[in-house]
Amino acid sequence: MKIIVPMAGRGSRLRPHTLTVPKPLIPIAGKPIVHRLVEDIAKVLDEKIEEVAFIIGVDFGEKVEKDLIRIAESLGAKASIYYQDKPLGTGHAIMCAKDSLEGPAVIAYADTLFKADFSLDKDADSVIWVKQVENPNAYGVVKLNEKNQITDLVEKPEEFVSDLAVIGIYYFKDVSVLKEELQTVLDENIIRGGEYQINDGIEAMKQKGLIFVPGKVDAWMDCGNKDVTVETNGRILKFLHQDGEKLISDSVKITNSEITEPCYIGENVVLENAKIGPNVSIGDGCVVKDSTIKNSLIQNFSDIKNANLDNAMIGSYAKFNGDFTSISIGDYSVLE
Repeated sequence: MKIIVPMAGRGSRLRPHTLTVPKPLIPIAGKPIVHRLVEDIAKVLDEKIEEVAFIIGVDFGEKVEKDLIRIAESLGAKASIYYQDKPLGTGHAIMCAKDSLEGPAVIAYADTLFKADFSLDKDADSVIWVKQVENPNAYGVVKLNEKNQITDLVEKPEEFVSDLAVIGIYYFKDVSVLKEELQTVLDENIIRGGEYQINDGIEAMKQKGLIFVPGKVDAWMDCGNKDVTVETNGRILKFLHQDGEKLISDSVKITNSEITEPCYIGENVVLENAKIGPNVSIGDGCVVKDSTIKNSLIQNFSDIKNANLDNAMIGSYAKFNGDFTSISIGDYSVLE
């Protein structure tokens, strides 16, 4: 089994955080988004992952590539790195990894997380993972027949078609069939909204009689902007806490401070006169003094003083003093 992960560009909705770190590598509860994604997919598949193929931007750099290789190796899998030099859509991104598009595979976009407990129907030619939503007109949705097979993919329907939204994770019994159809999309220059879309390859497969079925997830969490990323961090913390996972490092130094779970607190964090939680992630090496922090995400080696933070997101190596009078703020930074 393979996992194919299009990561595309750095994105703009999470700036300034994505100026130095691609969005899929921003940590959620102490682990990069893409790392949690491939681990959760592996749990659902419940079989050996032979390869994880990452499609990245050409500007991601050597450190990002090494981090991605480590993620694949943590699953006992080979890592393959491919490059998408232009943002030409999902179909184009997938085809950048065409050398890996053979045999059974899951394709998953790297800006989403999920929680699911279902058995993958490996008799179907493909499984499209979906989540029941309250406002289906904001999503691409699937239409089902009486056999629970997918008959149509409809993008943001104006009239009700279905409340099962496509979350961006797909299983293919033989992904080379999708590769063949997407090659036709590229060769015939089939473009929608200025991009080559995976849905055109899927539609061609359906027209040839291949069977698509839904795989329903229990929770679907976005990491598209700051607010939803902070919310997702909190939801993941709750899931991990309920599962009994150890989230607070033994090396945390706590002085006159209290922690309200769930919280993730990394290695060698210093807490002095602080109230932390609930729903807070603090990365390795951070120092937090004289502060109250809840519903927030702080990355690594940052220094926080005199702060009262709620729904906050702070990157790595940052210095924040709530009593500041002299500041240095870079492009795209936000103080509210």
